[in-house]
Amino acid sequence: MLECGMQEQDRRALQRNAAVLCKQLVVDEVFIQLLQADSILTESMAEGIMAERTSHKRSFSLLLLLPKRGPRAFSSFCSALQETEQQHLYDLLRQSTEKESKQTPVKRSSLPLPTQEEVNAKRARTQESMELSLDADSPINTPVLPCTHEFYLSHCQQSYGVNSSPRGLALVISNVTFDPCAAPELDTRKGGEVDDEVLRKVFTELDYKVTVHRDLTAQDMRKCIESFTRRPDHRTVDSCVVCLLSHGVEGAIYGTDGQLLQLDWVFESFDNVRCPLLQNKPKMFFIQACRGEEMDCGVEQSDGPERTCSPSCEQRDAGREGQGDATSRQRGDPRIKLPQRSDMICGYASLKGTAAMRNTKRGSWFIQELNSSLRLNARDTHLADILVQVNGRIKEREGYAPGTPHHRCKEMSEFTSSLCKDLYFFPKYQPQY
Repeated sequence: MLECGMQEQDRRALQRNAAVLCKQLVVDEVFIQLLQADSILTESMAEGIMAERTSHKRSFSLLLLLPKRGPRAFSSFCSALQETEQQHLYDLLRQSTEKESKQTPVKRSSLPLPTQEEVNAKRARTQESMELSLDADSPINTPVLPCTHEFYLSHCQQSYGVNSSPRGLALVISNVTFDPCAAPELDTRKGGEVDDEVLRKVFTELDYKVTVHRDLTAQDMRKCIESFTRRPDHRTVDSCVVCLLSHGVEGAIYGTDGQLLQLDWVFESFDNVRCPLLQNKPKMFFIQACRGEEMDCGVEQSDGPERTCSPSCEQRDAGREGQGDATSRQRGDPRIKLPQRSDMICGYASLKGTAAMRNTKRGSWFIQELNSSLRLNARDTHLADILVQVNGRIKEREGYAPGTPHHRCKEMSEFTSSLCKDLYFFPKYQPQY
């Protein structure tokens, strides 16, 4: 059981900075898990905080609880701030406690938090501090949670058999700096180096053998991918991952020389004809690139009629499917055939024709959310549902850049899939044979 009460100087530091904390503190699943791991919050407390509908209310609920959670609560709270890269709030509290320690102790207040911030504790709301305060605006490093033995046994039959060690090979190509002579119109992708490191870490933790290449021309990207598809160790692993991060247009991404690499060629390189070692194995693609120049400025939400599908939208496919079945029965082929391309899933950072958003210090929105969802949910969620979660988080995000076209900008990610089973990573689980 926790000792009652927080040290007076720590309590007053929270009181003094309550208004700033309520406005800028990001209380998400990761932050709460860190406090639970230190036994500062119980499970019911955590659920109550996360049930609050707004960020401000979650922060306020947490700050009401902290002073009652014992003398370790303040230091655990500060550690969580650092772990989630809310360093500006950590610095604010540290300065406040140092100031309190030099003053004569005052009588303990019965109110845990004031309703207003005291004048001498105010901090200018700069663009940097606002950037840090955006939800999920910094890469998280919470360890990937392990899959349980019971979960594996109950799901392995209806899913892809992803249990080799390593689970597969992963290729990350990240173009950050572009040739100013060959491609003067392509700016440096500030924050891109954060993305490739985030991907390297998370897929390594998911037991993939990761190779990262940075700043390749279009021809070098082609050679790199061709070499990757020919690797003989694809034979002994159960899946593969390809991440492409660059400037782009619809259907293609740029090399550092300003030349385009067609994405359809990339997918063809991994199809059942050109990459037989990966037949019937899931192949994952993640594309962080613009698919056009249109900025998604968002729209005010309003009610409207649901869109319905045209009655003719499936007629042609249905006719072809019937003809194909009849032909196969007549031939009586003894060998099972595969479609030329199957067992693929591809997550795109943006919709066709639209731009993808990237934080210059903390990486792209899409890779941030993919990283978070994989770390928190890969243990018991298949990849298609993880990408649905990513879509939901991206839908909620909004840019903050007053005075620029990016202010209140939006983005919408999407994914396409030809997977034929559920795709679980079964992290950190090794079946016993």
